[in-house]
Amino acid sequence: MSFEERRIWIYLAVAVLVPAAYLVVVLARTGGTNVADLAYQPLLLTAVGVSIAATIVLNMVSAALWPKGAYQKDPRDKEIDRRGEYVGFIAMSSLTVVPFGLALLEWPHFWIANTIYLAYVAAAVASSTVKLVAYRRGF
Repeated sequence: MSFEERRIWIYLAVAVLVPAAYLVVVLARTGGTNVADLAYQPLLLTAVGVSIAATIVLNMVSAALWPKGAYQKDPRDKEIDRRGEYVGFIAMSSLTVVPFGLALLEWPHFWIANTIYLAYVAAAVASSTVKLVAYRRGF
């Protein structure tokens, strides 16, 4: 497995696990109250921060453990990255219609912020999946 493919696996794992943990924490704090009344902002910002920090740290650990080819991209890596980012962009662009509609309908900020976060997560998963399929099957 190349360094770039390993980086994608790390990104995908963080993009799935951190939002799942965020969801569990949010649901645990509802306690029978309306979820839109929660103080979700610190939790959401923490989830975003943990995602960024975890991705950086895990990539550094990966580079330290398997230094061969670390941070070197060949033309195939660049093309796979380009295609994956393109799919992620389309997913993110499409899914932001939902929070936009919620904002226009004056829904609570909780739902708007979390649908934006969900769009980000879906884009990250779509982008990573396309890249991993390209690494495994080619294009």
